[in-house]
Amino acid sequence: MIRLIGIDPGLRFMGWGVIEVEGNRLRHIADGVLATDSADSVPQRLCTLHEGLKNLIENFAPVEAAVEETYVNRNGSSTLKLGYARGVALLVPALVGLPVSEYGAMAVKRSVVGTGAASKEQVTMMVRRLLPGAIIKRADASDALAVAICHAHYRASACRVVQGVRMA
Repeated sequence: MIRLIGIDPGLRFMGWGVIEVEGNRLRHIADGVLATDSADSVPQRLCTLHEGLKNLIENFAPVEAAVEETYVNRNGSSTLKLGYARGVALLVPALVGLPVSEYGAMAVKRSVVGTGAASKEQVTMMVRRLLPGAIIKRADASDALAVAICHAHYRASACRVVQGVRMA
């Protein structure tokens, strides 16, 4: 059994989700959102995200992390701020020695729903189906769980490939 954390970066709301994987079985552990106050300075908001994510990793003890890649939008300032939050999402698990994988939104949707063009509602519906008993309150948390599920699927595929290789 392996425990994974998925992270959906955001400066206002950073979604997170923790799952356990055993073979092809997935189990929901926890999910939520780290929220910052938009009245605070960007450095203070980044500190809030850092502390929150550090505490989550200490409390839930995942052994690997997966982070959604940032998309570029029309507003350069928003993209830059999202990049700051993404930096925190990549840095915190790396600082405690966790391997960190990154997945684009289309890869996450394809892995969870079966199509890269899936809507947020379709992703949330499939996350709920794949993780029975999960009560997801925010889309950011659903997205983070989807990133964790995507990582679990990619991990399983990589493990099957490695197991099929003969060592000389």
